[in-house]
Amino acid sequence: MKFSERWLREWVNPSIDSATLADQITMAGLEVDAVEPVAGSFSGVVVGRIVECLPHPNSDRHLVTKVDIGSELLLNIVCGAPNCRVDICVAVATIGALLGDFKIKVKKLRGASSEGMLCSFSALGISADHGDIIELPIDAPIGHDIRDYLQLDDNTIDISVTPNRADCLCLLGIARDISVVNRLPLQQPQIDPIVPVIDSSLPIRIDAIYACPCYLGRVVKNIDVSVTTPLWMKEKLRRCGIRSVDAVVDINNYVLLELGQPMHTFDLNSIDGGIHVRLAQQGEALTLLDGSEAVLTSDTLVIADQKKALVIAGIFGGFNSGIGPTTHDIMLECAFFNPLAIAGQAGRYGLHTDASHRYERGVDPTIQRRAMERATALLLTICGGQPGPVIDVTAATALPQPATITLRRAKLDRLIGHIIADHEVNDILIRLGCKVNRTTEGWLVQAPSWRFDMEIEEDLVEEVARFYGYNTIPNIPVHSNFKIPHHSEATLPLSRVKAMLVDRGYQEAITYSFVDPKIQTLLYPEQALLLPSPISVEMSAMRLSLWTGLLSVVIYNQNRQQQRIRLFESGFRFVIDNTANLGIRQDFMLAGVITGQRFDEHWDMECQPVDFYDAKGDLEAILELTGKLDDIEFKTQANPALHPGQSAAIYLKEEAIGFIGVIHPVLEEKLNLNGCTLVFELLWEKINARKVPEATNISRFPANRRDIAVVVAEDIPAAAVIAECKKINMNQLISVNLFDVYRGRSIAKGFKSLAISLILQDSTSTLKEEEIAATVARCVAVLKQRFQASLRD
Repeated sequence: MKFSERWLREWVNPSIDSATLADQITMAGLEVDAVEPVAGSFSGVVVGRIVECLPHPNSDRHLVTKVDIGSELLLNIVCGAPNCRVDICVAVATIGALLGDFKIKVKKLRGASSEGMLCSFSALGISADHGDIIELPIDAPIGHDIRDYLQLDDNTIDISVTPNRADCLCLLGIARDISVVNRLPLQQPQIDPIVPVIDSSLPIRIDAIYACPCYLGRVVKNIDVSVTTPLWMKEKLRRCGIRSVDAVVDINNYVLLELGQPMHTFDLNSIDGGIHVRLAQQGEALTLLDGSEAVLTSDTLVIADQKKALVIAGIFGGFNSGIGPTTHDIMLECAFFNPLAIAGQAGRYGLHTDASHRYERGVDPTIQRRAMERATALLLTICGGQPGPVIDVTAATALPQPATITLRRAKLDRLIGHIIADHEVNDILIRLGCKVNRTTEGWLVQAPSWRFDMEIEEDLVEEVARFYGYNTIPNIPVHSNFKIPHHSEATLPLSRVKAMLVDRGYQEAITYSFVDPKIQTLLYPEQALLLPSPISVEMSAMRLSLWTGLLSVVIYNQNRQQQRIRLFESGFRFVIDNTANLGIRQDFMLAGVITGQRFDEHWDMECQPVDFYDAKGDLEAILELTGKLDDIEFKTQANPALHPGQSAAIYLKEEAIGFIGVIHPVLEEKLNLNGCTLVFELLWEKINARKVPEATNISRFPANRRDIAVVVAEDIPAAAVIAECKKINMNQLISVNLFDVYRGRSIAKGFKSLAISLILQDSTSTLKEEEIAATVARCVAVLKQRFQASLRD
């Protein structure tokens, strides 16, 4: 939205400079994009009158003129403009005048002396029109400085108007805000009712009341459309970014910029019978003002007569009903169209007009009568004519009603964070045009008719803060009683474990704590915790394990052709415990489930189903983060949900902390699981305390490796053998690793061979062979004593 600063100051004129005014507009919520002078830099240009205009003796394209600028002598000036002629007032750049960096001097053009220059708008930096010289009104004062006469010490201010502030798409709306900011009265133009001098009128029928609850028309006869638009009006329109067309169109645009109300003018002779406001017929054709043809849809509002559509309502005029050079009788239209009826319609037909831009956002539903009277007065002053009465068809009940909002003192203080005095709040709201009543809690406010954006309490809080001044609200540091929580480096964050599982191909699941008791009973035959008032039968038991929800998710995904599934979840399980509060203990658990192929399908990888060791590897990766993997043991222990030969209880220093294993084949069948499914579950509180790494010196001496193969009974876990080895001479034995398990020829039935590597290193010296042999011998002796192990031949 562009507007003239001088025009704005006609409405409200605060004693501030242009920069401060622009800052005020921005702080009021209307961001100023640019402030530009309306004319270029020039001096020495005055009003003159051409008193003689003769052909140039040596040029067919130039004329030699004598120009009166109020001095004793007439000026000889050569001019080539096509509109140069006798008895017009012009802008004359005299000798010594500066037009930007160009200085006017006496010079000869084709042998004729030229003592100045007749200026065009482009020469003065006013517009890009390079052709004609400026034609001033015949009563322009001769010799008067053109800058003062045209009031060119002015700026064009370009602002960004947000969609909720359609009221600021006109001078009236912007002036309202500036008057509130500066506590100044608003100087609105005097608009008096026009007394009709003829009885001419037209019948107006409105079918789409919801879309057009208010329609005003007025017949004006015997106007002169050939009249030139006054220069003062042309200049105001130009400074607002609108090109002058003709007097009637310019008047409509002037009222649009002044009051924000779009207007339209019909050639009265093109209307058959009367005005009919209706929805278009599907496929109805209309030739628009620009000559293009629009094929209308059935939800497009049109202004029609008894035979045809005349215009697309609120958007674009029709070619056959527009005014032309032969028009003498017109009908002025001024209406309120519901924004919902106009929104999107212009874009559908590839149009965007000043009228549609405003109607889509909403115009003041009470301003139509004033706009009609204002347009009529300007029309009669400029074009003459005989006005008829205003034809007003309004359905008051269908017009939008201003919102009534309760503004609470407590809410105002809380949202702004600063206490604004009651009388200031009251004053701001009244100056905004609101009707205000005090209540015990604050204020009861009725929004003004032009403010569609005032609907809820927060809108009023914003208005109060806006006009109280954001810069006026003191900058007070926020005082907080928050304390930085204690963070122990030894605590393993759950987020770290989740990130690691995601990196290993898992996805996090979140399931309900309420589960289907039928599924849970299959996993845990013991008594379930049933809810007295469940959401549904399928969610009537508290979960005893996260496996219940995770397996349900697996089934859901397998039923939708997802075969490779890796999920994890963290949450509470609920276990009956008579020692706990209310007899129920809540344990925070971390659980996971995998099924399907080990890897995604790949041309260079063999398709292999997951097995126990895939789940165990993921679980050990979690335990590795705690630094306690060496303290973990996997022991055989029955679990009704797991395969007896492919499952284990997880122990940390002889304390059970969870389970891992393959779902029992019987349950797999009952649950309709597709293929081998592995699960694990851990008590989070047992593993979230990790060993803090300590920095140690790196030995400068070489490490030595020795491999041993020991034969032990089949039922002895390899982990127990490794753990026993690690207890021997810890200062020298830095690593123990199982790298092979052998069963077969030369190994008795019921036994297995474990190949173990021993890495030895000392931090103070190079180990001698005798020391290495002694450590290995000691390791073998301990294994023989503990497990009856023997060295393999």
